[in-house]
Amino acid sequence: MKIGILGATGAVGRQMVECLEEQNIQAEELRLFASSRSIGKLMRFRGQEIAVGIADAQSLSGLDIVLGAVSADLAREMEPLIRKSGAVFIDNSRAFRLRGDVPLVVPEINGADARSHHGIIANPNCSTIITMMAAAPIARLSPITKLIASTYQAVSGAGIRGLQELTEEVADLSSGKPVRPSVFPAQIAFNCIPYIGSEEQDGYTSEEMKMQNEGRKILHLPELKVTCTCVRVPVYRSHSISFSLQCERPVSVAEAKEAVRGFAGDRLIEEGYPMPLDTSNQDLVYVGRIRPDLVFEGGLSMFCCGDQIRKGAASNAVQIIRCLEG
Repeated sequence: MKIGILGATGAVGRQMVECLEEQNIQAEELRLFASSRSIGKLMRFRGQEIAVGIADAQSLSGLDIVLGAVSADLAREMEPLIRKSGAVFIDNSRAFRLRGDVPLVVPEINGADARSHHGIIANPNCSTIITMMAAAPIARLSPITKLIASTYQAVSGAGIRGLQELTEEVADLSSGKPVRPSVFPAQIAFNCIPYIGSEEQDGYTSEEMKMQNEGRKILHLPELKVTCTCVRVPVYRSHSISFSLQCERPVSVAEAKEAVRGFAGDRLIEEGYPMPLDTSNQDLVYVGRIRPDLVFEGGLSMFCCGDQIRKGAASNAVQIIRCLEG
């Protein structure tokens, strides 16, 4: 198997390289692509150094799989070249997620969908993946009809520059310098910003609508209703989500805990509670604080955390390769 990675020098691209090795994906060849300013840069994979190049028709030729860790605009631009190469495009951007002919896959939930691809498989939004990993075990007990969520999203969700901005702002504030945000719309250090993405409909942002639109596709629940508020918080890594849900039939706390406990990729936390510090740099989604909801009759409330660079992006994309095997 010959694999290429678009955006290999970014936070998600670098993690993809690590995950290929961690998940023991048998790559005969790995080609790394990035922007022109990264040409020739060396990255390590299984003890060898690989030079970063530019993706074009020639360099893509002969690849079996291309992992995308680039913007939606660039993913759309690259799609014809990848199709021409004959490779399967597993894309992490929002470009293809809601296209009817493109599977949107979280392997533990709907991995079989990957095999119905027509050349492209989409990786869902990071906070959507983490939330659906916690909600899917409940949905298997009884279909979810309504979900209300608030996300608390780490600055690394905005890439390497998001991490740098938080660090720089903390340093500037400590030394008495003025803060000048550029990545985020306001100061993020010691602050929360209840707005991620661009305004899309009825005051909801594009990031907030992903929870409903992508959640419906992943869970195969086209009538699922979701209200979501996305908040950027001054945490370096791992997204957290608080949510309440209602199913077609009441699901007890005991049933929910047992379902989460037995769901691959989840870890039920009963002593203490899920926190970003505990979930960073690994692939499990921690789920806890499962309790009866006081608004939804027969509903449940819970809290989950997961590493959005890994399970929310890179690890999930690499796992999809496994869905295609055999």
